[in-house]
Amino acid sequence: MTSQSTLAGPGQQPGEPGKPDSPDGLQAGLKNRHLSMIAIGGVIGAGLFVGSGAGIAAAGPAILLSYALVGLMVVFVMRMLGEMAVARPSSGSFSAYADRALGRWAGFSIGWLYWFFWVVVLAVEATAGAKILESWVPGVPQWAWALIVMVVLTATNLVSVGSYGEFEFWFAGIKVVAIGAFVVVGLLAVFGVLPGADNAGSGLAHLTDTGGFFPEGPGAILTGVLMVVFSFMGSEIVTLAAGESEDPRRAVSKATNSVIWRIAIFYLGSIFVVLTLLPWNDPSIVEDGSYVAALNVIGIPHAGQVMDVIVLTAVLSCLNSGLYTASRMAFSLGQRGDAPKAFARVNKRGVPQAAILSSVVFGFVAVFFNYQWPDTVFAFLLNSSGAVALFVWLVICFTQLRMRGIILRESPEKLVVRMWLFPYLTWATIAMISFVLVYMLTDDAGREQVLLSLLVAALVVGISLVREARSRKAKAAAPVE
Repeated sequence: MTSQSTLAGPGQQPGEPGKPDSPDGLQAGLKNRHLSMIAIGGVIGAGLFVGSGAGIAAAGPAILLSYALVGLMVVFVMRMLGEMAVARPSSGSFSAYADRALGRWAGFSIGWLYWFFWVVVLAVEATAGAKILESWVPGVPQWAWALIVMVVLTATNLVSVGSYGEFEFWFAGIKVVAIGAFVVVGLLAVFGVLPGADNAGSGLAHLTDTGGFFPEGPGAILTGVLMVVFSFMGSEIVTLAAGESEDPRRAVSKATNSVIWRIAIFYLGSIFVVLTLLPWNDPSIVEDGSYVAALNVIGIPHAGQVMDVIVLTAVLSCLNSGLYTASRMAFSLGQRGDAPKAFARVNKRGVPQAAILSSVVFGFVAVFFNYQWPDTVFAFLLNSSGAVALFVWLVICFTQLRMRGIILRESPEKLVVRMWLFPYLTWATIAMISFVLVYMLTDDAGREQVLLSLLVAALVVGISLVREARSRKAKAAAPVE
């Protein structure tokens, strides 16, 4: 069973933000402004910029409801996670809480699955960034750009947690400013305030003038849900980072309370602008990308190049956070004895060097697979980690059901953030996530992701159960002193 000191998190005793837990603890090097921007930037992934066009083409204007449904699900999950993280800040976040509430097997399994997810993401984002950089500087091969990007961000993470926070502050800042400007300028164009824009003053007509609001039928909302759900992954990073902040409880509380408006503005707001500027079936939405197509309508010169810069920023942000997240999860697993002890050691700067280097090595291996066997080995890695996000959210829900009682029993004064309408909304969220997983089985691409992800999850759970059985056997065989 995980002790309370472990759940108190790296570098802090409960109620003593900023104090090192031990000489080997992580350092509280993240400022509140870092945490604020990590929280905001965490919900803006490259998938929003790149993948939204396909969702619009599949569901039409009804994609807004798909984003709203998934956004609501994420709001509930973040509220549950916030309840636990404010009471018990920890670098292991939901993995450490699952360890305490559901059992060692749960913490071990979800921790390693989450680590695996982010290691694969490192390869995807490094390749995406390399493609953009190669188009700018063709003299450098794509694999070399991927290597350069990975090395630079690894060095950033190795220097200190503060350098990670500073890089992420500016990466996320660029994304936030870009989306905010897009929404404001787009709305001005929609309502005819911006002169010179095509379709200026079209108002809300495009939401219904091409086949109605449900041109592909109401069922397309669920298809849209499958296409957009994974672009929300990353919201939970702030709860892992909070353990290395000056005031983890304040940071997590602020982040979970603001997740509603962040999703409303960045996701629903920006997609709404696209759908009101162009007909949903405009070919340019898929060919050029939804945001580039909208920028062209507004009359922004060199829209494609502008969006490349923003997408590259989003990719680098995701890489930076992915490496940080994977290493901190590995660190937490090491602390609990579920990973090599070296992962739990930190250097004199309070950085878990072995956890970072081990994570990036597997990231490099995945990048190699992406270039060497993209349609076989890497496709398997991609699909087998595809549904992990949903597994994580499901575990958070079940953990919160048990963790509420533990917190009330041990330290009720720390239950500052509470899940709304507990336990009814928690069970409703479990039902929503389960429905999405079952519905994925009816979709060709989704079916492969769910089945392969379940296969990998079963393997990891099996390993954890074998480890527990051996541990019990060893304890039983040990001589009693």
